[in-house]
Amino acid sequence: MAKAIHSMIRVLEEARSVRFYEQALGLTVADRLDFPTFTLIYLRNAEADFEVELTINKDQTTPYDLGAGYGHLAVVVDDLDAEHARFVTLGFEPRNIVEFNHDGALIARFFFVQDPDGYKIEVLQKHGRFR
Repeated sequence: MAKAIHSMIRVLEEARSVRFYEQALGLTVADRLDFPTFTLIYLRNAEADFEVELTINKDQTTPYDLGAGYGHLAVVVDDLDAEHARFVTLGFEPRNIVEFNHDGALIARFFFVQDPDGYKIEVLQKHGRFR
C-alpha cells in the first residue's frame, strides 16, 4: 500500500516561502538539502508525517507559471474563524469563509489563501471527512 509523504512546489525565494509556511501553517524546516543548482527544503509539523517540499532552482529569477493544472494544498484546523482572523492580521489576505453544503447537510467550511508564489491553500474546519 502506498503512503503519501510529500508534495513538491517550486518557489522563487527561500526565506519568504519558509516564513509564510511557518507563520500560516506552523510548518518548520525538517531538512534542507543544498545542491549546486537547486535547494530542497522539507517542511512539516507535529500533526502529521506529510511534508511540503519547497524546491528553489538557483537560476530562476522570474515567478513560475503555475499553469492550469495545479489545484491546491489542503489543511484542517480546529477553529476556522480564529485562523481566518489570524491570517488577516498577518496580512495574508485570505478569501472569505465559505460553507459547502450537499442535500441540506454541511460538507465543509473553508477559505483559500495564496502563498507568496501564488499556490492556493485550502484551510478547512475539522468536520466530517476532513479530519
